[in-house]
Amino acid sequence: MLKEFRVYRQFVKINLLSGMEYKGWWLMIFQVLLTTFGDPLAVVLIFSRFGSIGDWDMERIMLMYAMAFTAYGLGETLFRGFSYFPFRMIRSGDFDRVLLRPKSLFVQVSASYFHIHRAARPFMGLCIIVWSLNRMGVQFTFLNVTMLIFAIIGGFLTYAGVFVLSSGVAFFTINALDWIHVLTSASREVVRVPTPYLPRALRYVFTFFMPMLVIIYFPASAIGDWGGAFWRGWLALPAGGVFFCMGLLVWRVGVRHYKSTGS
Repeated sequence: MLKEFRVYRQFVKINLLSGMEYKGWWLMIFQVLLTTFGDPLAVVLIFSRFGSIGDWDMERIMLMYAMAFTAYGLGETLFRGFSYFPFRMIRSGDFDRVLLRPKSLFVQVSASYFHIHRAARPFMGLCIIVWSLNRMGVQFTFLNVTMLIFAIIGGFLTYAGVFVLSSGVAFFTINALDWIHVLTSASREVVRVPTPYLPRALRYVFTFFMPMLVIIYFPASAIGDWGGAFWRGWLALPAGGVFFCMGLLVWRVGVRHYKSTGS
């Protein structure tokens, strides 16, 4: 495990240094910050115009969205290689070269692409989380902070699992991966809607298949004292771990059935 971490760190270092060779690399960070600022700004404008929806005010929606946004940003930053895998390795045949190296396939693929500007997403998400909790008057107790960290890690594992899952499916479909946006973009949009107002079908999908409501709503409800059992907030981390293991299983099945590009 330690050796694999060193390999991952070396890959990240190489990608980081190569990216910083461009003189305007810091402008990309600024660009991502501006882009990510647009979504929460839209929520603020909507609630300032129409007010709360029942018991759901702007701070609740912002907290849930920021938690999902932070988790997605971490997954996109640290597992960017799996996001590019179907297009940059399978279709091009570069995965054949990866198979020849006596190192972990998982580590090589996950660290094959690393863009420092992607780290702007989790940074912005954490800032919004702190702002929302302060506005709600939530105390930063040991239990609340620990649950929040576990929820973000669970969300990170879930989105990492999505990228790994899509890469495993790509061994069989090669190109038809547009459906994966339902598990990335759509899952972030779902948490912007007050959970009690979601259609039942969506609540089931994002609770039992991709457990975003378990990872985001349960901890946020427990931390903000919105009602419901406090212990449900601790389900975020194991739920994310289970989903990640499911994605890893699909990845391993795909690797086992890989037949090379033939070139």
